[in-house]
Amino acid sequence: MNLKRIFGAILTVLGIGGLIYTAVLFVNTAGGTRDVKALIIYGVLGLLFFISGISLVRTTKDES
Repeated sequence: MNLKRIFGAILTVLGIGGLIYTAVLFVNTAGGTRDVKALIIYGVLGLLFFISGISLVRTTKDES
């Protein structure tokens, strides 16, 4: 198994976790400025990790 694929899978799982955490914060938010900042930060990081992990897994060739 390729090390890049493993790293891509880890990034994808971290991205999914960040997006789920953003969704939980969104449901429980009261609308304050601090809540909106946290939503934006965790949402952007989760999306970035998810997209980079998926693209890393897709572009890495499986060499045996």
